[in-house]
Amino acid sequence: WKEVIDTNLSGVFNMTHPLWGGMRDRKFGRVITISSINGQKGQAGQVNYSAAKAGDIGFSKALAQEGARAGITVNVICPGYIATDMVKAIDEKVLNERIIPQIPVGRLGEPEEIARCVVFLASDEAGFITGSTITANGG
Repeated sequence: WKEVIDTNLSGVFNMTHPLWGGMRDRKFGRVITISSINGQKGQAGQVNYSAAKAGDIGFSKALAQEGARAGITVNVICPGYIATDMVKAIDEKVLNERIIPQIPVGRLGEPEEIARCVVFLASDEAGFITGSTITANGG
């Protein structure tokens, strides 16, 4: 429990906290956290991970309220099943017979697709978007 919470929730705080004052002083900043669809819907057998990722969402929404008037946006991306080492470690039969068929687009997402969401949220074009959660899960 503790290791997962430390990595996936405390890690968000530990990365954000040292930078917050500088962003506030400059009156500009972008905080983009990576949560998970499991933080939105839960996942049997992964209570620790789901709790940590749900905490990330709550942390980010509250921080967005604190930073908005200082020109700091805070948003969350919640990927679905992405072709990462963690997902590739799932038993191939489970992946192909149970997981991928439930993804409406019929495939895993690619890391580059999540990266493009990050690039957009970091851009000037996303300056009015804060406290939002983008779910990138193929439907």
